[in-house]
Amino acid sequence: MATPTKPKRRARFVAGSAKTAADTAIYLDERLPFGRWLRPQLRKLFPSHWSFLLGELALYAFVMLVLTGTFLTLFYKPNPDVAYDSVVEISLDVRGGLLMRQLHHWSATVFVLAIVAHLCRVFFTGAFRRPREVIWMLGVLLFGLALFESFLGVSLPADQLGMTGLRQAQGVLSSIPLVGTYLSAFVFDGGFPGQVIPRVFVTHVLLVPGILLAAVPLHALVLTWRQKHTERRATATAEDKVTGGPFFPYFAVKNAATALFTIAAIAALATLVRVNPVWEHGAYRPGAAPPSAQPFWYFGVLDGAQRLVPPWEVTVGGFTLQPGLWIPPLILTVFFGALFLYPFAERRRTGDVRVHLLLDRPAQAPGRTASGVAVITFFTVLWAGTWVSPAPPAVRPQAAFPSEGRAPAALLTVPADVYETVVLALRIAVFVLPPLAYVLTRAVCRRRDRST
Repeated sequence: MATPTKPKRRARFVAGSAKTAADTAIYLDERLPFGRWLRPQLRKLFPSHWSFLLGELALYAFVMLVLTGTFLTLFYKPNPDVAYDSVVEISLDVRGGLLMRQLHHWSATVFVLAIVAHLCRVFFTGAFRRPREVIWMLGVLLFGLALFESFLGVSLPADQLGMTGLRQAQGVLSSIPLVGTYLSAFVFDGGFPGQVIPRVFVTHVLLVPGILLAAVPLHALVLTWRQKHTERRATATAEDKVTGGPFFPYFAVKNAATALFTIAAIAALATLVRVNPVWEHGAYRPGAAPPSAQPFWYFGVLDGAQRLVPPWEVTVGGFTLQPGLWIPPLILTVFFGALFLYPFAERRRTGDVRVHLLLDRPAQAPGRTASGVAVITFFTVLWAGTWVSPAPPAVRPQAAFPSEGRAPAALLTVPADVYETVVLALRIAVFVLPPLAYVLTRAVCRRRDRST
């Protein structure tokens, strides 16, 4: 007869831990009914197509932004006199500081890029329609806040490049009739640069992130989770049919893989691609030429618009007004306003008040698809205004004055007369290419819709 042996310590530990976990779960479920709430949530179905993960891509980039930004805040000094030196110190002296700056920058870039891709997917498939108008409006708000937050972050190093952007913003504020001077004095605490760096710092690390931390979960989790997800026509044929896989383990595993992919891609970019070397730009010097740097793609639209708008000046009652400075901000204001209210505008135009859970193919909505392509074409032409710059003239300093270092050449420079021709061609293209893109896209969509 075999003599029973005592279980090994590891087996006893595993069995005891399992019993403790089970007892704890039962104890909590008896007092807080997690099980009845959690069980249907874990079985909630989610779509399987990769395009539905673009929002998660933005979410995990935002998490990286918060984590790396917290690290940088520990070392950054928001004093106008030492802000630049503190950024150089973070980059060159703090262990891992340059990597954290790079991670923060690429997280912001991926965050904005993922928002744009997600916004395009939702727009072209009609996923913004009833009952998802509030989710759409929150997404547009997040898009605007992300762009504004990125502009503030680029300005914080207080180098020649960042302060040049703030100087342009101050010029736009000052050009507003009647209230421009007061707005500029309020933002900059008097003349430029004033105390703008501490104010930009507070806005960048407290105000805007606080709004984002409230809006992101509301947009990505609360409202989305409470509603049935949209269905692709390739996998469903009826509005009331639910397809996909359960949240656990199917969608949870996909989310974990997306998070790892996002973090790995950002880490690879931060390791291999250097951006914004502030020690090469130098600290801000009033009157010095700004460094020749290509604007980030999401800033290039505004910068390109400022290059393409003629320098108009109008004198009214002895005051000189500069409407050319107002046009680029007005373009963005109108764009975001139209984007924010688009679900209601389309509902009024089509008279469609039904609940839509089945996505459209782009060809099934020729007007919407053509409008989206025309807007993308319009902003691409504006962005193209930053691709070419005039060659700086050669300056011969007088013997009595020291020579300042010449700004480095831009990515693509052309002679001044050629640059004027390029600007003229882009001004014409702004008015010609978007309508042409609209007509061609609408015709292609109608042909494809008839063929299917």
